[in-house]
Amino acid sequence: MTRILIDADACPVKAETYRVAKRYALNVILVSNMWIRIPTETWLEQIVVNDHPDAADDWIVENTTDQDIVITADIPLAGRCLEKNARVISPRGRYYTENDIGEALSNRNLREQLRDIGIMTGGPKPFSKQNRSNFLQRLDQLIQQMQR
Repeated sequence: MTRILIDADACPVKAETYRVAKRYALNVILVSNMWIRIPTETWLEQIVVNDHPDAADDWIVENTTDQDIVITADIPLAGRCLEKNARVISPRGRYYTENDIGEALSNRNLREQLRDIGIMTGGPKPFSKQNRSNFLQRLDQLIQQMQR
């Protein structure tokens, strides 16, 4: 059975995910380092881990299967989930695959190095309505594809 696991601490598309999951009758597991308010639904579960900074990532990787969809903006976490054959999508609607995760990790590391030496000072662009729309469309397509 397909589940959706959300790297929930800073995820901007939780409400959108709930709507899509409800439509397809999928269970959603939100994993975070601190308690967050979620709707009271039988198909929603919250896991709070606080052992160390990567505890949420570790829990997701340990508990994901090849039937799951993982929602995360964390590229290293996406790579770890792909190793478990999960489907991974970012809150901006980008699918991560085995074919492109290496490039995504390299770009992330390069941007981090450029920020560390002061060449690049900004972060990602602000989250937009278009990002939200892309996410909804991609998540819906991914679920339909998995159900075929």
